[in-house]
Amino acid sequence: MVYIKEEHVMARGHVKWFNANKGYGFISQENGEDIFVHYTAIGGSGFKTLEEGQLVEFEIQSGSKGTSSR
Repeated sequence: MVYIKEEHVMARGHVKWFNANKGYGFISQENGEDIFVHYTAIGGSGFKTLEEGQLVEFEIQSGSKGTSSR
């Protein structure tokens, strides 16, 4: 039996825009592709928001509506 350990590689990008009132926005990856981000994917405690241009690291997950960060 072979066990394969899944490794999570963190992607990097800059916040393209984030609407704190609506709780979502987009991150531009270094390769130019935009990724959806929801406030529930933001780590930490308290009010969760991102600033335009902020450098972030994230994991990419694929879902029924496309790719998003987590």
